[in-house]
Amino acid sequence: MPPSLVQTFRAFAYNNAWANHRLLKACAALSQAEFAAARTGFFPSLQATLNHIYIIDHFYIDALEGGWLGPAAWANEVPFRSIAGLKPAQRAMDQRLIDICDALTPERLETIVKINRDTSVQTERRDRLLMHLFQHQIHHRGQAHAMLSETSVKPPQLDEFFAAGEAPLRAQEFTELGWTETTVWGG
Repeated sequence: MPPSLVQTFRAFAYNNAWANHRLLKACAALSQAEFAAARTGFFPSLQATLNHIYIIDHFYIDALEGGWLGPAAWANEVPFRSIAGLKPAQRAMDQRLIDICDALTPERLETIVKINRDTSVQTERRDRLLMHLFQHQIHHRGQAHAMLSETSVKPPQLDEFFAAGEAPLRAQEFTELGWTETTVWGG
């Protein structure tokens, strides 16, 4: 596998964390009632949708780290009732995913990950599992974004992917995250 593909996975991990930062920062402006209010989506609220992202991240990131958490990940469907609790937990989970991707090599992308499915063991190539996880995150963040548009809080732009010319537009958020362009892209 080409070394440049490793950088692509790293960039996806950083973009995931950046998008979560933007979305959860916007959601922090909601009241608790707005955060938990029933809305149209695959999951019935922003609270449920954003907790689902966290839970599934936990499930797959644990497996990518060699853990055996399995279905215990979703024993509590809403581990964080408030955005104040969810935001730092998601940030920590995002950092774990960044750490996984920072440690990738072309050879490691082709290794097999074992996933505890309770009654069976699923095996997936690491690169395929990462792409599945990134797609899952994007899918449900999009639903949360649409739900947020039903509130008094303007949804943040999430459809950018680190265009070089737009670095000044994200500089403040990168500072909040403790990153620089070099952190993401190397240098």
